[in-house]
Amino acid sequence: MARHKEFDRDTVLKAAITVFTEHGYEGTSTDALLSAMKISRQSMYDTFGDKRRLYLAALDRYNLDSVSQIVADLRRDMAPLKALEEMLIAFASRPETEAGHGCLGVSAVCEFGRTDREVSALTDKASRLLSSTVQTILEEGKKRGEVADDVDITDAVQFLGSTLSGMKISARNGASRETLRGIARLAIRSLR
Repeated sequence: MARHKEFDRDTVLKAAITVFTEHGYEGTSTDALLSAMKISRQSMYDTFGDKRRLYLAALDRYNLDSVSQIVADLRRDMAPLKALEEMLIAFASRPETEAGHGCLGVSAVCEFGRTDREVSALTDKASRLLSSTVQTILEEGKKRGEVADDVDITDAVQFLGSTLSGMKISARNGASRETLRGIARLAIRSLR
């Protein structure tokens, strides 16, 4: 008779996200995952499959949660450039312990680049959602006269995405909140 699982899938997935974020895919051992998730090897295989399937599930969950939070920050009822600035500053204002862990999405891009079709599909999906939301905010900002007429929206979307990624890497490298806030403010000023 099969045993009932004695753990919450979301809880163990969050533990795996932490380990993969800190050590990358290649740098993470199955033993480290099992220890962090507090489950047996068989439970991991039964629930997630192998380490790769667990990584893909963790990356998908991380991207969904991360991008959903950013999109929610952007959709608050405020002026477009203010919303963009607040979103970047909200990231910069996270607790240093959280920011210092890094970003699993950025780590996946750095570790795999475009060499892994499944990883690329997950990072592309997150990027499309974020880019679409930022584009909508920038277009509204242009209509309201907040964004300069000569700002190319496509370029600005890419610039803000790169700025956010760079801020995440800087945070992982120990950049202070004030440094990150300064980057956010400079990015927004460049759109006016």
